[in-house]
Amino acid sequence: MEHLFFRASVEGHGRLAWMWLMACSLVAVFRIATSRGSEVAKALLGEDFAGILTSDRWSGYNWYDPDLRQLCWSHLTRDFQGFIDRGGKGAETGQALMEERNRMFKWWHQVREGTMSRAEFQDRMNAVEHEVGRLLRKASEQAEKKTAGVAREILKHEQAMWTFVYVEGVEPTNNFGERLIRHSVMYRKTSFGTQSPAGSRFVGRILTTVTTCALQKRNALEFLTEVLYAYRRGLPAPSLLPQ
Repeated sequence: MEHLFFRASVEGHGRLAWMWLMACSLVAVFRIATSRGSEVAKALLGEDFAGILTSDRWSGYNWYDPDLRQLCWSHLTRDFQGFIDRGGKGAETGQALMEERNRMFKWWHQVREGTMSRAEFQDRMNAVEHEVGRLLRKASEQAEKKTAGVAREILKHEQAMWTFVYVEGVEPTNNFGERLIRHSVMYRKTSFGTQSPAGSRFVGRILTTVTTCALQKRNALEFLTEVLYAYRRGLPAPSLLPQ
């Protein structure tokens, strides 16, 4: 799940809004909302959602079961690099965390290539998990204020750092979602946002349609033509759900 800031007009006034994205392998749902809070995530996921939620550490996701979350390691990598860049006592810890991160990804790539079994990967990861936890606790107690604060925040979600190790099919990053939301980023940079709630709904729905069709290798123009044909004749609309 991803979200980024946007510009939207509400009741004639420009306001800061957010483009939200919820995606799986065959469906992507975009929504522009004036809230960055948990109510939007809950509405998008639905009350019955029981899958693995991959996201960053944003507090709007904290309502979800931590046993069913995976923190994005691309975001964690940026956090660890921040430890290094800020210098001080936290820099050494940040470097050690990056070394553990690099070991983890080296093995993970071997698992994906089929040159290392998942069982061996899980066995090796015991030491990495222990060391990362130790280093984060060290940073939370000994590093400079900002670095220590970030370390404490990560530790609140420590169990969600390792879901991908034990649940097959879960990736350690949210790079899939970041690739899908890239078109929204480009749209935001080349437009003035949306000028009405109806405009926000249109942008969210057209991005949903085009992106989902691409994921399913369906022709978006043909799908939209079918939608208009059905609408004008009072027929049931075609579905974006996988056939």
